[in-house]
Amino acid sequence: MSPALHRDRPLKRLGFLHLVPFTAQDPGAGLRDALDLFTYAEELGFDSGWIRTRHLQYGVGAPGAYLGALSQVTSTLELGNAVIPLEFENPFRLAEDLGTVDLLSGGRLRPGFSAHPPRFDAAVNARVFGAGWEREDYGNERLERLLALLRGQAVREVGEYQGFGGDFDAPTVQPLSPGLAQRAAYGAGSLRSAEWAGAAGLSLLVSNISTMENGVRSVNAAQAAQMRAFRAAHPAGEAAHVSQARVVVPLDGTTPEQEARYRAYVQRRTPRTRGVVGAKTIIAPDVMGSLEEIVHSFAEDESFALADEVIFELPFELEPEDWRHQLRQVATRIGPALGWQPRAQHNGGNSAR
Repeated sequence: MSPALHRDRPLKRLGFLHLVPFTAQDPGAGLRDALDLFTYAEELGFDSGWIRTRHLQYGVGAPGAYLGALSQVTSTLELGNAVIPLEFENPFRLAEDLGTVDLLSGGRLRPGFSAHPPRFDAAVNARVFGAGWEREDYGNERLERLLALLRGQAVREVGEYQGFGGDFDAPTVQPLSPGLAQRAAYGAGSLRSAEWAGAAGLSLLVSNISTMENGVRSVNAAQAAQMRAFRAAHPAGEAAHVSQARVVVPLDGTTPEQEARYRAYVQRRTPRTRGVVGAKTIIAPDVMGSLEEIVHSFAEDESFALADEVIFELPFELEPEDWRHQLRQVATRIGPALGWQPRAQHNGGNSAR
């Protein structure tokens, strides 16, 4: 019998996060394979499916375009992005893209954002962002502008129609999708950013990477503190929505060849979790093992107890059939053991706010 995990706070949603990797030789194949994977996850009953944004890597660099494609091959799955780094984006154009995708999806979009300066070296930044990139403001003001546009803030005044050229002028970004801004989330990795997200009324996204603060080296403990700070600052208080992401590698049901590859994958990644990376980056270990071992790991995680949604990060370097196996294990065994109920059993089903 599968172990059951008691939670005082119900686990409202089960999601997964996919890099959508592809090869330089045939990028279209990887993009199409991921469309199939998302439709498969929807069939399994997942509540949400998330993509990463990757620039100058073999992953999705155009989140609006790809989320639009996903909106047309799914019908119930909430579609998220964890996260869109806003230094690459114009808030006005991004608002147009997101509004379009949300309407095409029937209101299923859950955009996640981050705000920080460009992270390439100076020469690459100059090629990507152009001359004068150092003088740009890459802080949260970009996100504030984006949210205002999504809420329908007027950009201009539109005079009375003069009877020619078509009466198409609008004072706001178009198309507007009601409720989209209320589904926005912020990818936080520190107490300060978590507090800011709460005060801004956003949802919170935390991943397997965080920041050492106040001498705390445990990702679980650090993120528990971030979640509490987020809700303390949020107008909705304890009702504010938190999504936690973790890399989980289930071994039940694997072939010997699969298990060997999974163990080698985790072994390569484990050394970075044993200390502080750089100045203050801390990384959670991958959770690998049987159903019982995985549930035990979550039971020991104080931040998981505070989350409303758990998002399973699919390992980057595996194959489509590996990801399908992992999604099956999560939806049919791990999720229910963690206290999740499939959509059909939910008492409600409104999108996260």
